[in-house]
Amino acid sequence: MINRKTAPEIIDAVNMQLQLKPYDHFTLDNGVPVYSIDAGAQEVLLIEWVFYAGNWYEDKNIVAATTNFMLKNGTRQKKAFAINEHFEFYGAYLNRSCYNETATITLHCLSKHLPDLLPVVAELMTESIFPEEELAIYKQNQKQRLEVNLKKCDFVANRLIDEYVYGFHHPYGKYTSTLDYDNLQRDELAAFYKRFYTEGKCLMFVAGKPPANIQEQLNSLFGHLPFRQDDLPGIVYTPQPAETRKYNIVNDPNGVQGAIRIARPFPNRHHPEFSKAQVLNNIFGGFFGSRLMSNIREDKGYTYGIHSYMQNHIHSSAWLISTEAGRDVCAATIDEVYKEMAILRNEPVDAEELDLVRNYMIGSLLGDLDGPFQVIARWKNYILNGLTDEYFYNSIRVVQSITAEEIQALAQRYLEPESFYEVVVV
Repeated sequence: MINRKTAPEIIDAVNMQLQLKPYDHFTLDNGVPVYSIDAGAQEVLLIEWVFYAGNWYEDKNIVAATTNFMLKNGTRQKKAFAINEHFEFYGAYLNRSCYNETATITLHCLSKHLPDLLPVVAELMTESIFPEEELAIYKQNQKQRLEVNLKKCDFVANRLIDEYVYGFHHPYGKYTSTLDYDNLQRDELAAFYKRFYTEGKCLMFVAGKPPANIQEQLNSLFGHLPFRQDDLPGIVYTPQPAETRKYNIVNDPNGVQGAIRIARPFPNRHHPEFSKAQVLNNIFGGFFGSRLMSNIREDKGYTYGIHSYMQNHIHSSAWLISTEAGRDVCAATIDEVYKEMAILRNEPVDAEELDLVRNYMIGSLLGDLDGPFQVIARWKNYILNGLTDEYFYNSIRVVQSITAEEIQALAQRYLEPESFYEVVVV
């Protein structure tokens, strides 16, 4: 029996033995792999269909994103209203999202309602028709939303920094204009849909409390669909970064706030120093107790928040610093960012700060593994990036063992101001 008079031992997060729950795996008759995590106490379920149908594969701008968005806007048998009513009737939530390389359809529901919901999901993958009237509404709404967003300095800065780092014709660097929506044609969506959804490459992820016959249910509805099993033809895009590294853009002559973005190209997760660089990033600007926050928010009061992070791209990545500050202190804010880079290059991190960051990172990882949906999200990220669970355990070992000297050496390699692109939009 537990002695309630004795306080439990306090263990630093960095000393916890974290385990990544392994997934169950099976394959449908057509070769589609299914990765499953059976965990949790509630009879709820997440199923995600991942297609290689991001903007990496489109021949014309915004075709991938529009196709993905309009999957719910009408099939041969149901109008958009009926589709939405069906999922709402069962208390389910069906979402779709488009990214650079992939696009997803995600279902959240009670496990007992799967037999009523899965047939409609399958219908969206095989019988969507992209009605002209729905497309016209979508175009109008998106153009209005874009016109509003273009007045926001942070929105414009996010678009421009990606262009400067990757080039406008790279999938990671291009962005939309109202003219793109005007030129969009229904036939282009239908062709993209047929190639990358109906006959595309698909992976499935399941998490929660699946019914005992989950494999049979999925196989009966999706195991006969003509999804391809081989890899898509390789499409290579070479980044073409801007020649100029510093930009000042006046988006609103009367604006009182400026959006600051500072970024440099960086390798993807397969680089041997990626995990170590994430420790350096957290010290620099990756959490609320970081140096950028302590200096620029708490000490100088230039901003409500400033953060640095690595972009989550598959082929290549970027190291990005992001903040909004008063128009009159934007230049001073940037100076302080580079001062913090210089300190990390020139001075080793002290033991107390390094221990704080170690505990923060392991503690955050512990929170990220709290529940089946979070676990399958991590597995999905690893699988799509061509990684195994060894990446997870190696990342923990790096956090636990990295030294101040290694961190300083990383800063000297990667935190050189000459390597960064810089844009201020006011």
